Amino acid sequence: MTSAAATANTRVSDMAPIRIILIDDHAVLREGVRAVLETDTDFSVVGEFGSGNEALASAAALAPDVALVDLKMPGLSAPETIAALRERVPGIRVLVFTSFGEDALIRATLDAGATGYLLKDALQHDLIAAIRSVAAGETFLAPAAQRQLMELLRKPQPARDALTARETDVLKLIAEGLSNKQIGKRLNLTEGTVKGYVSQILAKLRLEDRTQIALYAVRHGLASGA
Repeated sequence: MTSAAATANTRVSDMAPIRIILIDDHAVLREGVRAVLETDTDFSVVGEFGSGNEALASAAALAPDVALVDLKMPGLSAPETIAALRERVPGIRVLVFTSFGEDALIRATLDAGATGYLLKDALQHDLIAAIRSVAAGETFLAPAAQRQLMELLRKPQPARDALTARETDVLKLIAEGLSNKQIGKRLNLTEGTVKGYVSQILAKLRLEDRTQIALYAVRHGLASGA
């Protein structure tokens, strides 16, 4: 999104480089992406992997800020890889970088916690802008993914007055991309208690999943920076 790219481009040049891992079963593509990114001192490619299984074995030790993940790979699916990465590397941002734009696949990766979705036919500057955006905590979506989100946003939503103060706290943290475990630590709650709050939020607002909760938060000005 344009606003996300603009925000991300304000990154201070003397900050530590954005640490990136590439997860794609095509070695030639990984080499090409690495070559593009390493022309910019704001980026540091710290690992390359041919599957989600390989990435998960090393991701925590590499402490990446951003993972570029292909949609179709051998072994673990992209949604499974994304969900596991977010559990093992708290705060990691995931940009799906793929040749595929099917609605079902887009939805699955967003549900798993991806905050960016870009097609491989994108221009070089779009790739760089997308990485900067997701690293800054923003969302960057190709038009195919934007259409999916717009369909969700068009659904009528109940008033947020139905939520308690604590449920609202949990909703805001979901919008920040935190897992239940991370929310529990932030609010001094058990993971089971957080899961209960999430279920109550879904029921009260008649939503289906965490992606819709995050979209609700953005739409109603409850997301950080909204």
